Amino acid sequence: MRSAPSFAALTLFAGTAAAALFVLHLGLGTVWIPPDRVILALLDRPTEPTDLTIVRELRLPRAILGLMVGSMLGLSGALLQVVMRNRLAEPGLTGVSTGGILAAVLFLAGMWGLPHPGRLLPFIVLAGALAGGIVVLLMTSVRGRIDPLRLVLTAVIVNAILGSLTSIVMLRAGEALGGILPWLIGSLNGRVWDDVWLALPWAAVGIPAGLLSARAANLLQLDDESGRALGLPLQPARVTLFGLAAVLAAGAVSVSGAIAFVGLMAPNAARAVVGADARRVLPLSALIGCVLLLAADLVAQSLSIKPPIPSSAYRVGLPVGAVLAVFGAPLLIILLRRSIR
Repeated sequence: MRSAPSFAALTLFAGTAAAALFVLHLGLGTVWIPPDRVILALLDRPTEPTDLTIVRELRLPRAILGLMVGSMLGLSGALLQVVMRNRLAEPGLTGVSTGGILAAVLFLAGMWGLPHPGRLLPFIVLAGALAGGIVVLLMTSVRGRIDPLRLVLTAVIVNAILGSLTSIVMLRAGEALGGILPWLIGSLNGRVWDDVWLALPWAAVGIPAGLLSARAANLLQLDDESGRALGLPLQPARVTLFGLAAVLAAGAVSVSGAIAFVGLMAPNAARAVVGADARRVLPLSALIGCVLLLAADLVAQSLSIKPPIPSSAYRVGLPVGAVLAVFGAPLLIILLRRSIR
């Protein structure tokens, strides 16, 4: 069959692109480090004394998070599009992003006197993100049943409410929320190893579980009668896949903020080249998510400026969410026009 080699070739291409972008990501910064020196530093054989510190301590956490967050968002979007039966679905519709941002805003508005509040913020965002997803799931479920249309409508309503509450808190808090903007847009700037360890359990559990759900995802794409005839318990499957998508999105939001469009673009790109088979769409969505996020973050870094503090180890760059919005918004318009037709 032609499809199998095509899928293998596409997977190899996407994996190679992700690896190349990963190495470039480690080289780009205030000090440019060529790819050969980056690889030597990763192998603990640096040719320059500063390469080891710059690559492994300052840049590697951000690059690893780019891989993990991109994979989690891409896979989460693919699962949600199956559960909601809507190609426009993406992780922001789960209530996870808005729940996490509201938690961050509430925390930053009242964090006076707390020791090391910056270290607590990712955990607060994670708790809020999971709570937002649970609220959507509980409001959608009626007698243990989930209707895809009801799920979409409920998610939109919950997001609107949480977004309004966030705006109210921000207006009242004023200057106390100076650090919230990167979380609202989505950013990988200044991420450290602690952020990697926070996201790692969610990626290590959520990504394999999401990939193993391909059979259930394929059956959910059929009409309900066909799914039941093939032995799939529809409602538990929908709840499980939605829960997986929410967990993946929550893990991503906890370290990067509300990065939009990766969960929309990656599954649609995967489906365009390999068809609707979830056994191929799910892994390819995760790989494309990596590529999209790393590429967008490279663009964000290249447009960055040096901070006013000379001793700072980081550059002040564009949030990666802003770069993704530039490319994601036109795709959303195209998909909307196609769905209307």
